[in-house]
Amino acid sequence: MSRPAPAPDRLILIGVFGAPQGVQGAIRVKSLTRDPKAIGAYGSLTDGQRGRTFAFESLRPLKDDMLAARVKGVSTREAAAALTGVEIFARRDQLPPPSDDEFYYDDLVGLDAVDKAGAPIGRVVSLVNYGGGDILEIAPAGGGETLLLPFTKRVAPTIDFDAGRIVIEPPREVEDEG
Repeated sequence: MSRPAPAPDRLILIGVFGAPQGVQGAIRVKSLTRDPKAIGAYGSLTDGQRGRTFAFESLRPLKDDMLAARVKGVSTREAAAALTGVEIFARRDQLPPPSDDEFYYDDLVGLDAVDKAGAPIGRVVSLVNYGGGDILEIAPAGGGETLLLPFTKRVAPTIDFDAGRIVIEPPREVEDEG
């Protein structure tokens, strides 16, 4: 599996601002990075659509993936509260390259989903996790409702970035529905 060549300016969601922390402008941040404090290592981050940028002045762990942050230019509780719920993105080229047997989930978006015989199933539109494990969302080739499949080695045994595809072997329950 060779490395995908994603667009360097593609935005990757890496965190979400939470509620203010205290009265002097600190704010909670839910980090989506493997090491929560790594969110501070990527430099200037953005909110994506509005074009605002954010730089962390300091980060301290609160619990699990939650941090208390000082954001440059945010010095009041009101300013911190205005950021509540804002998603934080890094450009793909700000992230470190994954090791040989790893990839970023975002690199799967846009891959063609095919069955083991190579017949088209659809295209990967996202990878989500609602708490019960990672789920591949695939837009069917013929249109209709997206398919939601567990992202496991059994269901997605092969990822071929060179060919731009992921091989899907749907669980028996999905195969029997049609």
